[in-house]
Amino acid sequence: MLEAVIVKKLRDYTLDLELSVKAGEVTVLMGVNGSGKSTTLNIIAGLLIPDTASITLNNECLFKSTDNIDIPAEDRRIGYVLQNSAVFPHMSVRDNIAFGLRARHLPRQVIAERVAYWTEHMHIADLIGVKAGNLSGGQKQRVALARALAIEPALLMLDEPFTGLDADSTKVVKDLVREFVKKLQIPCITVTHRVVDSADIGDFACVLCQGKKEWEGHSGEIPELCSVCHCT
Repeated sequence: MLEAVIVKKLRDYTLDLELSVKAGEVTVLMGVNGSGKSTTLNIIAGLLIPDTASITLNNECLFKSTDNIDIPAEDRRIGYVLQNSAVFPHMSVRDNIAFGLRARHLPRQVIAERVAYWTEHMHIADLIGVKAGNLSGGQKQRVALARALAIEPALLMLDEPFTGLDADSTKVVKDLVREFVKKLQIPCITVTHRVVDSADIGDFACVLCQGKKEWEGHSGEIPELCSVCHCT
């Protein structure tokens, strides 16, 4: 379970947010561009320092300003998939997925087994030797998702993971996220600005407006309230 209380003064407003995400569930962060969604993910990931915060994951404190606790990003066990997948185009699918595992100095056999497992389950086993730069957008996103899950994260975070994907690829990625969040029983945060994404993938949703929680509840209820921040 993730529990976070975050305060960060930004240029135009102050991000002031309390967030709780249970294991096996997907919480969707919604709002217009610049509402604080990606900033929230970057703070939780340890890529951005908040002014004050308390961030706990599975009862482990990742950040607590009052106690000067700040676990480095690489030690937070968070799988993070960015909007543009951020695969390494010059590396093969195999090496992309193995990247985080090698950084953790896992045995070669363990790395090989995890790469084989995730390429099979992401339906990209036939692409294992292909350079990522030669893949389609949907294939790249599946590689990025496999890389994030291969490290056995305690939390999965996705920042606009469906942007730029065609309808078929979007459905595949959504189904895979739902499947493995439930299977691995990890909390997941997904950022989007589209109500349809929230309804398809989310258990709960939180609408942000200028860094503050405007509304939260079950994701299926958002269409009645989406005019709050003009989500589409």
